[in-house]
Amino acid sequence: MALDITGKIIQILPSTTGTSKAGKDWVKQEFIVETQEAYPKKICVSLMGDKVQELKKYVPGNEVKVSLNIESREYQGKWYTNVNAWRIEPGNAAGGPPSNQGGGDEHMGGSSEPEQSYSQETSTDDLPF
Repeated sequence: MALDITGKIIQILPSTTGTSKAGKDWVKQEFIVETQEAYPKKICVSLMGDKVQELKKYVPGNEVKVSLNIESREYQGKWYTNVNAWRIEPGNAAGGPPSNQGGGDEHMGGSSEPEQSYSQETSTDDLPF
């Protein structure tokens, strides 16, 4: 399954490296993207191999558009899901990290207000969601 998501990088995790059974070295890096919708979602996305270098262009706070594949596989009776990016690019027309940070902060301020009103609404309900 292939799709695109747009959001803000909120965290870049350390890269991990290893050697495959075939003796080839590999590198993997994960980062967290928070979508910018009415109810934001946080998604952990993985980059492999040469694509890890692409992530070095970005810092937390940058808006990005990520093209990714979602894949699940079974191992010893358990299922594991990977969210693998195959392209990462700036999420707005300007594309520059400094302008993204300023615009992102304003958006975060705007998005916290609906969350506050939502939490006020749910505080009168007994429902956990």
